Amino acid sequence: MTDDIEVSRHNAVRFPGISPRAYEHPVDRGALATLRAVPGFAQVVKAVSGFYAERGERLMALASAIRVGPKQYPELDKLRNECAETLDLDRVPNLFVARSPEVNAQTIGMDEPFIVLNTAAVEAMDLASLRFVIGHEMGHVLSGHAVYRTIMIRLIGLQMSMSWTPVSAIGIRVVIAALREWYRKAELSCDRAGLLCSQDPTAALRSQILVAGGVDPAKIDIPAFLQQASEYESVDDIRDSYLKLRYVETMSHPLAVVRAAQLQKWAASEEYRAILAGEYPRRDADSPSSTWTDDLKSAAKSYKDSWNSSADPLTKVFSDVGEAVSGAAGKVWSKFGGGNGSDDEGPAQESGK
Repeated sequence: MTDDIEVSRHNAVRFPGISPRAYEHPVDRGALATLRAVPGFAQVVKAVSGFYAERGERLMALASAIRVGPKQYPELDKLRNECAETLDLDRVPNLFVARSPEVNAQTIGMDEPFIVLNTAAVEAMDLASLRFVIGHEMGHVLSGHAVYRTIMIRLIGLQMSMSWTPVSAIGIRVVIAALREWYRKAELSCDRAGLLCSQDPTAALRSQILVAGGVDPAKIDIPAFLQQASEYESVDDIRDSYLKLRYVETMSHPLAVVRAAQLQKWAASEEYRAILAGEYPRRDADSPSSTWTDDLKSAAKSYKDSWNSSADPLTKVFSDVGEAVSGAAGKVWSKFGGGNGSDDEGPAQESGK
């Protein structure tokens, strides 16, 4: 961890009562709305999974990593508390530093989520970039992503045990692919949460350059780095499109250059500026079931906009799929009492969302 910069927070904006809906990617919100609408869903998953996995993982972190506090990594402890205060978390998650050569961090646990930050990230990043990374993980905590990621992990295990039954394996593979697609979008959501904590798009970009393979961000040409994302999106050979689909399907995180370009685009948006100005949804006003159809429509629009702007030939073949699926789900929800009885009209959408 470099300490040659002074990070000032006296002008930082805080977001009292902010709802995770403020920063969640539209596709992330659409998937979460579907799961959150099921009564008792999260509680059942926690009861089944939390006791067996979370307690052991917490004990292992306690025994094999450094718990951040006023006397251990005090600079990180300050960032931990700042990020929790910025997003107005009810309790500040524990932060551990674990020995690993991979520049990465993760959030573990459901009842008492905690964050594990790898030593490679601590050694490579300055304080401003680490604030972004820790803020990203705080976003996972606020959004409750660990509950849904647990479902994905359990299904992957089930897929392995049922690999001898081709039909079942294919069916589970489809569900896992959908969950992985959601989790990749959840990572984009939490990049936004990290930016809300750091309020420094340049620092966020530095951290993503390091994850992508940069040794010294100062030696990386930023326009050239972001141009890689444009080139990746604009392949004109169907064979390249197939390869992209094949490799991305099993990934848990978005591709590095695409992820960086997505966040920089959001940093320049009216939506981000509105949040900084205090215009954002509050947790005390959240009503997941009443916004279910809106979230699905936003997800469909996000996919459609992405596909329409892409030059990828395979992407264009499926340009209407996301809109059709989300639209059909919204109509079913409305018909069976989840909406206001209209197929086309949902509750008023929030301004700028």
